[in-house]
Amino acid sequence: MMKDRVKKTLNELLVDMFNHILVLEERNLVARGVALSMSEVHTLENIYKSETKTMSDVARRALVTQGTLTVAINRLVKKGYVARYKDDEDKRIVRLSLTQRALDLLKIHDAFHENMIDTFINDLKVDEDINLIHSLEKIMEYFKQNY
Repeated sequence: MMKDRVKKTLNELLVDMFNHILVLEERNLVARGVALSMSEVHTLENIYKSETKTMSDVARRALVTQGTLTVAINRLVKKGYVARYKDDEDKRIVRLSLTQRALDLLKIHDAFHENMIDTFINDLKVDEDINLIHSLEKIMEYFKQNY
């Protein structure tokens, strides 16, 4: 009986919370006049976080194939958020860079996340619950190792 309750709660926490955050992120961006999908915003975020800015690194970060990433990058180039160029030393390598428009959008996106986390800390005092933080770290580590 307890195991079923734990499974239900974990499912709601992980799946439902993830879905709710995506909806809230999208509403926040739409309210600020951003006309990109959350997938496109997260692609920009993956480019920003990539150390090498190569197509292969960004695809790996996004957990998609290079072909799937190419389709997304083509759209973002047309919309003026991404520039694509060949590596100076190895012309086979395609590198990506974010335009100022993309960097401005990511500031809005980061502010949403920061506000959300600040609210969790202030309203729910999650920073005081060491066991919760430790459990969340273990869950994240599990995902990184297995997916």
